[in-house]
Amino acid sequence: MAITAKQVKELREMTGAGMMDCKKALGNTDGDMDKAVEWLRENGLAKAAKKSGRIAAEGMVAVDVAEDGKTASIVEVNSETDFVAKNEKFQNYVREVAAQAKATSASDIESFLAEEWIAEPGQTVDEKLKAMIAVIGENMNIRRFEKITTDGLLVSYIHAGGKIGVLVEAATDSNSDAVKECLVNVAMQIAALNPKYVSSDDVDEEYKEHEKGVLLAQAKNDPKNANKPDNIIEKMIIGRLNKELKEVCLLEQEYVKAENKENVKTYIQNVAKAEGCSIELKRFVRFETGEGLEKKEEDFAAEVAAQMGN
Repeated sequence: MAITAKQVKELREMTGAGMMDCKKALGNTDGDMDKAVEWLRENGLAKAAKKSGRIAAEGMVAVDVAEDGKTASIVEVNSETDFVAKNEKFQNYVREVAAQAKATSASDIESFLAEEWIAEPGQTVDEKLKAMIAVIGENMNIRRFEKITTDGLLVSYIHAGGKIGVLVEAATDSNSDAVKECLVNVAMQIAALNPKYVSSDDVDEEYKEHEKGVLLAQAKNDPKNANKPDNIIEKMIIGRLNKELKEVCLLEQEYVKAENKENVKTYIQNVAKAEGCSIELKRFVRFETGEGLEKKEEDFAAEVAAQMGN
């Protein structure tokens, strides 16, 4: 099949590989994007696949945490343009959606949209959304939400005015300012480095085996390893996998604010010891605006002109 320039551009943005390498990868995989990513990785031409690299859609992430830290929500609401995403009316609406999500009993978007809008009873969440679309003059979408309740403690962090939002849940017998500060720092780490798991114990074997397969292909395609025996290559692969897991597992990551290169797990343990309490990180939720969504390319001036036209 013919490979288009758009496909090459998309693959390049996803992987950071060179244009000609992307074209070759697509040609060798009949234009299958996922297989092309794997081909590039196996040939050492791309980092781990990150479909979230296709972050494009505009909008905002908001959180709402109860005063006692026992219940919290996180939502993402999308808009067509960054112009609207920065609109105060839109931002206030998204915060109301987060408040709705904190009180919801729904487990999916369909049920959530069918609920009564608590801020203005007499209409559903979906009806309120449609009313906001009419007011703002641009299509909007409540894309996702998550609600957490806990016996422990929940904290949140919002980055760049709502581009990234994080909730962190910890089992702890303290709600001191120092413990809260610790968990907010961990939430900032999650926002910055985007881990996939709390610890390596949470990584499923299927993921590990898949990554080992990719690393094995990389090693065998490297001329420097041509004469190395299989047992040495196996040790290399295990070492590389462990290094990769340190990058995607939160507790094993180097704590970014540390001066002595301690990892996140050690940082949490040190705070717990200083406070005379226990702190166990249970889970986290990280939303980044537009993850995996496509966006039409449009400059800010065009957005302003479009709004003035409306």
